[in-house]
Amino acid sequence: MWKAGLIGAAVGLVLGIAGTLIMPPLCNPCAVILLTIGFGVLGARWEGAPTQQDSVATGAKTGAIAAAGSLLGEIVGAVLNGLIIGPEGAARLARQFGLPAAMDPTVYWVTNLGGNCLCGLINIALGAGFGALGGLIWHQARGRQAEPAPPEQEQIE
Repeated sequence: MWKAGLIGAAVGLVLGIAGTLIMPPLCNPCAVILLTIGFGVLGARWEGAPTQQDSVATGAKTGAIAAAGSLLGEIVGAVLNGLIIGPEGAARLARQFGLPAAMDPTVYWVTNLGGNCLCGLINIALGAGFGALGGLIWHQARGRQAEPAPPEQEQIE
């Protein structure tokens, strides 16, 4: 679980930074969903959870760890984005959309970092849920592979 979770956290860190810098922040929850389902499957597989409950719990924990890496990536990306764009760039962008452009730098940084942290916390909750789904998917797939073949009945003539 820890191995898959930490690998997922590293991938989430990179996706979080890239998602905050390059793509709109709305793309991060989509990336977290796919990331945590995949690493939930991987965590349950590597853990070898024997029951459905164990697979779901392992997947949820692995997904939450992977999503925590995404939260760190979002924070780093928000700081970098804030340093690149800054309050003046945000005011310019607001004026282009016809919004009020007066922005205090303190308000800018609080909303920038606070909004990204809030999205990251929501992503951790989503990550745990979708990681649990990944663990369930693994358990169901493993169960289908482990089922013994039905015995063939001989026909008596």
